[in-house]
Amino acid sequence: QIIRYANRLEIRNPGFSLKSPEHLGEPGSMPRNPVLAAVLHETRFAETKGSGIRAIREVMDAAGLAPPLFESDRGQDQFVTQFLFHHFLGEDDIRWLARFKDLHLSDEEARALIVAREAGVIDNATYRALNKVDPLTASATLRRLRDFGLLTQQGRGSATYYQPTGKLIGSEDGLSSKSEPLSSKQTPLSSKSEPLSSKPELQSGNPDQEARDTLFDQLPGNLAARVGALGQRHPPEQVRDLVVALCEQRDWRVEELALLLSRNAETIRQNYLRPLLAEKRIVMTLPDTPNSPQQAYRAARRDYE
Repeated sequence: QIIRYANRLEIRNPGFSLKSPEHLGEPGSMPRNPVLAAVLHETRFAETKGSGIRAIREVMDAAGLAPPLFESDRGQDQFVTQFLFHHFLGEDDIRWLARFKDLHLSDEEARALIVAREAGVIDNATYRALNKVDPLTASATLRRLRDFGLLTQQGRGSATYYQPTGKLIGSEDGLSSKSEPLSSKQTPLSSKSEPLSSKPELQSGNPDQEARDTLFDQLPGNLAARVGALGQRHPPEQVRDLVVALCEQRDWRVEELALLLSRNAETIRQNYLRPLLAEKRIVMTLPDTPNSPQQAYRAARRDYE
C-alpha cells in the first residue's frame, strides 16, 4: 500500500522485518524465502546482499533529502517506510532554527530537530542514520535535546523514541501542528518486547544506564543472555570470548564495551583487548592511528569476510 501525504510518501508492506531495526542498512540480509531470493538474485531481478537500504540512504543524502524512516511492527505484522519531501537546511529551516540560537545547536542536532518536526518522531536508529554516529553519541544527543525541552521521551531501551514538544513546534498543547501526524508512532509499538529477564535492573533516570540499555537491547538474544549473566568475578578468558563474540556482530569502541560489560575502560584495554590483539582474534579498525578517539575493534575473521 502506497499513501501520499502532504509532507511524505509512505509505503506499507505486509510482514515485519526479520532483521532488527537497529541493524537495517548493515551488510547481510535475512530473506523470508531464501530459495525465492536466490532465484531472483541469479536472474538479476533482485539482490540478496542487504545493500538496498544503505543505497537508498546514500542516494537521498546525496540529493539533500531527509533519510528514510523505517518501522517494523510485529504487532500489526507490517513494515513501513516513510520518505519525507524535505530538503535539509533551506531558508525556511534556517529561519525556524533561529528560534533556538541561544541553545547553540550543532548541525547534527539541527538536522534531528527538523526530522522530528517533519515526521513527528525520531529515535536512536534514525539519528544514527542521519548523522552517521554511534549509538552512544545518538542517545546522549537525543537526551540533551530532551533536557532542552524540545523533545519528550517515550518508551525505554530499544523501544525509546522522542516526539516534538510544544516548545519545538510552537504550539501550546505540545502536539504536532502537522495535519497528518505519523500515527504509527503515537504510542510504543506493540512489537517491542519486554527487556530480557537476564538484564540487570538499573535505576531509572541515569544517563549511563539509558546508554547501556540502548547497547544491550541491540544484541541478539544469545549474546544478551551472556552479557546479562556476566559477573565481576568471571574468568578473564570467558570475558575475552564474549568480547570476540560481540566484535563478530559489529565494531565496538572501548567506551561502549566498558559500559556494556560494567567495567572501566582501562580494564577493558589491559585485560581483554590487548591479549585478544596479541592472539590476533580481534583487529583495530584504525590500525595506523591506534590512539584515535574513533578507534574501534572488530573480530579478525570479520575483517577477512
